[in-house]
Amino acid sequence: MVHVAEYKKKTVDEFSRLIESYPVIGAVNMESLPATQLQKMRQQLRGKVLIKMSKRRLMKVAIENVKDKKKGIEKIKESLDGMPAMVFTKDDPFMLAKTLKRSMSAAPAKAGQIAPKDIVVSAGPTPFSPGPVISELASVGIKTGIEGGKIVVKEDAVVVKKGEKVKPETASILARLGIEPMEVGLNMTAVYQDGLIFTREVLDIDEDKFLEDVKSLHKSAFMFALGIAYPTKETIEVLAAKAFRESKAFAIAQNVLADAVINELMAKASNEMMALKSKLNISESGEKEQESKAE
Repeated sequence: MVHVAEYKKKTVDEFSRLIESYPVIGAVNMESLPATQLQKMRQQLRGKVLIKMSKRRLMKVAIENVKDKKKGIEKIKESLDGMPAMVFTKDDPFMLAKTLKRSMSAAPAKAGQIAPKDIVVSAGPTPFSPGPVISELASVGIKTGIEGGKIVVKEDAVVVKKGEKVKPETASILARLGIEPMEVGLNMTAVYQDGLIFTREVLDIDEDKFLEDVKSLHKSAFMFALGIAYPTKETIEVLAAKAFRESKAFAIAQNVLADAVINELMAKASNEMMALKSKLNISESGEKEQESKAE
């Protein structure tokens, strides 16, 4: 019989209990996360998200122990990547993703890291005095000049493209310029809820774009409903006003006497009379002469 250390049993029991107790369980990768940043994040997330770390194997054992009680939870084992940890919360998966994203913080770039986006050095002054640093800046593609006894960057420069590795000389220059292009935090890989696994790609929503998409879809649906005269709470007033305008225009065109169009019909008759008078060249004096003969 293989002897299992007591602390391992306690760890497995604790994770099993947490997985059973919380409705939402996330897997995160804590690789390259400094201890100071982790402590800061723990404080920020206290009361909202519980973060627990252990060996991958022990977490997998705990998941296996509760898979019969928590349908589909075993699928999250595939997302225990890098330096894995598990997070537990009562918030929904999208709120958890938003909370973790907000807790990310800026960090300097290290040699060998992959740029998550284009790293740009913006045009403007630097703290450097003229010297060898000019050639160092030039070696990473930064155009410089001298103004007021200081080196200035002449134009914006992309020193590392998205997806490329950061070179040692580039990391050094960025650090000296005080540029922190990387984000460190809990890198969420997947979240479990009610038998479903939500991946990072599903949960990583651009809120501004999502809101614009919703507005665009609402506008399209509204215009479509108006086009087919489909009455809803949002369209009924516009449809009623449109129906009134069209009915009024029809009544005027067909000379239908009604309270809503009587003024327009009288004006229309007057205009037609004046047009006929002009066409027949009937003057005002001629009208009076005709009236006199009639008398």
